[in-house]
Amino acid sequence: MLMKNNDILIIHGTDYKNMTIRLLEQAGLADLIGDRKKKIGMKPNLVVAKDPSQGATTHGELLEGVICYLQNNGFRNITIMEGSWVGDSTPAAFRAAGYDRISRQYGVELKDLQADTWKTYDAAGMDIRLCDSAAEVDFMINMPVLKGHCQTTVTCALKNNKGVIPNSEKRRFHTMGLHKPIAHLNTVARNDFILVDNICGDLDFEEGGNPVVMNRILAFLDPVLCDSFVCESMGYSPEEVEYITRAEQLGVGSMDTSSANVVYLNEDLSDKSKFHMTGRVKKLASYTDGRDACSACFGSLIYALDRLQDRGELKKGLPPVAIGQGYKGKEGEIGVGQCTSCFAKTLKGCPPKAADIVEFLSENWK
Repeated sequence: MLMKNNDILIIHGTDYKNMTIRLLEQAGLADLIGDRKKKIGMKPNLVVAKDPSQGATTHGELLEGVICYLQNNGFRNITIMEGSWVGDSTPAAFRAAGYDRISRQYGVELKDLQADTWKTYDAAGMDIRLCDSAAEVDFMINMPVLKGHCQTTVTCALKNNKGVIPNSEKRRFHTMGLHKPIAHLNTVARNDFILVDNICGDLDFEEGGNPVVMNRILAFLDPVLCDSFVCESMGYSPEEVEYITRAEQLGVGSMDTSSANVVYLNEDLSDKSKFHMTGRVKKLASYTDGRDACSACFGSLIYALDRLQDRGELKKGLPPVAIGQGYKGKEGEIGVGQCTSCFAKTLKGCPPKAADIVEFLSENWK
């Protein structure tokens, strides 16, 4: 398979390194890159110096999977590059995520973009400073974390490129309201391949602390399609996120998820009860009755419950929402997912999108 712009590849599991390799093989990444002499950049999300289990930063196993795949296919000119947010140390973030070990083990350079030089580019009518190391790569693998954001609602591929601009530009972006400059940035910042860490991204905040375990990795070629799909996965409409609509208007990509070709490489057979839940996620989970629920399905329900809480629709006395493989063939009051198809009120899907769960529960959960 040679991946196309409207393709979305999804894989589930807990062997993140080998899951990554399988995704890249399915995408035909080596053929997409072509010349083995090309400079390849890997741009993870290391906004803060935290362990990836906190839901803020890209898991090192994904980077290992990418590097192993590339090196096994004859690529040698590979650099991991990132600039943490203003006030935090990129080298400290490299260490916290285990990237220093990965760099030594595989002989791959770590580049701190906070210390990089930069030039100004015309980004569809807006002057934007871009770090030289990012501008000089021939192929960029964008590796964001799927997570919430207190200012922009969600953050994934498009906003992850904020890490390839100098600190002075990051400050300026905030004075401009983030949405417009993020959209324009992506007319000049490369998004050649997007590998999304959807293992345990935070519910609401880019700095982590409320991880929602999904145990998924996703691949895209189109960053606008990526972020649109992410919105729906978290219970939002892409139209609610201004930088996504602006990016589409600037020709960065397409928001049309209805025309996407979604390819699941395997089934999600994990049990959400095996995973540790933080206080906030545990509180939302108290509205559910899960029996052998897969992590992707359960995570979608948690995202939906968080949206309903924001809308003031969560209240005491509601019947628990059933979810999980333990309900196959059984009857009940209200459930979410294909496994509750025999319930009086049910939303099918494997997994259903959080946006659909929000509307279903808003109309039927009384």
